[in-house]
This record gives sequence, structure tokens and C-alpha cells, in this order.
Amino acid sequence: MPVTLNHTIVHVRDRKASARFYADVLGLPDPEPFSHFMVLPLGNDVSLDFLDTRQEVSSQHYAFLVSEEEFDEILDRIIKRGLQYWADPGYNQPGEINHNDGGRGVYWSDPDGHKLEILTRPYGSGSAGR
Repeated sequence: MPVTLNHTIVHVRDRKASARFYADVLGLPDPEPFSHFMVLPLGNDVSLDFLDTRQEVSSQHYAFLVSEEEFDEILDRIIKRGLQYWADPGYNQPGEINHNDGGRGVYWSDPDGHKLEILTRPYGSGSAGR
């Protein structure tokens, strides 16, 4: 069996609110409780398992590969929520998207400061590479 990612834990201040935020923005089904987690299944048999923490949340990066249609829908939800977004991971190009590898990408933050990204082409898949 090849090694595959099954789940990852996302430390947040409010697991229910955070899981709901991701589900709403990404257009995913409602998260489900499991033990002390709120579990958000993704389309590739991987889940984000949200866990409350009392410690300061250390910012992580979560990137989601989406179709062109999903990109438009997610970006529309980001804009309708009034969330800031950027074309680059350094947050230097506000209100823009990128066209890396012949696709599109955008970055934004969740309420706990995790850096989120959607992209329509995997890095290195375009003729110009990374």
C-alpha cells in the first residue's frame, strides 16, 4: 500500500466555528463531530480534524487543489465574506490572483491566522515550472 495522508489536525480556538468557516468558504458538506474533533472530509479521502487549543495558535499553511469552476465559486465566497486575499504567499499583492503554472491561485487567512490557498494547477505542472 502506498503512503497516503489520511488526516491532519488543525489547532484552533473554536473547532466548531473554524470547521464551519472552512466548509462554508470551500463549499464542503457540514463538518461532523468525532471524539473531541470536528472533522471536515475533503474529496481525496483526507480530512481536516479541528481541535480546540488553549495555547497560542501557530500559523500553518493549507493548500487546496480545486477545479476552475470551484476556484470561481470559492473566490466569490471569499469576496462576499469581505475577506482579504492575495496573489502571493507573502501577502504583498492584495486583491489579486496569480496564474502560476498556467492555472490560478489565491491566498487568504482563516480566523486563527492559518494561511489558506486554492490553486487550479499543482506547482511545477506548467511548462515554466515553479
